[in-house]
Amino acid sequence: MARTIILYALALAVAAALLQWIEYRYLAHAFSFEIYLALVAVGFLALGAWVARQLTPRAAPTPFEVNRAAVRSLGLTPREHEILERLASGQSNKELARALDISPNTIKTHLARLYEKLEVRNRVEAIEKARFLALIA
Repeated sequence: MARTIILYALALAVAAALLQWIEYRYLAHAFSFEIYLALVAVGFLALGAWVARQLTPRAAPTPFEVNRAAVRSLGLTPREHEILERLASGQSNKELARALDISPNTIKTHLARLYEKLEVRNRVEAIEKARFLALIA
């Protein structure tokens, strides 16, 4: 916060110094009102933008919550939901089978049932639809 205030003060000091330099060069005598008006406008614009940024509350990111209603309505079992979550991490069938300590054929069966329940044809569509329905993060 202090750093921002110091930078803002330095910017205003530079603007004031520039104004003094212009005035000494006799240019400000012909267009003094317009120059002062423009500098004041720019200063207030910058101040307003800075204050708005400081005072605007930032939304805290909400933690992901699984859509339990969608899980129930689709009839997903806990194992199928777990496989769907792991599927999104990009694991192959063999990797899924090793991680869950089941056979690759069982993984294929679970995936076929998942595809059927989600009404999709492949992994990418399954992950896409699961994310859309808030089944996985």
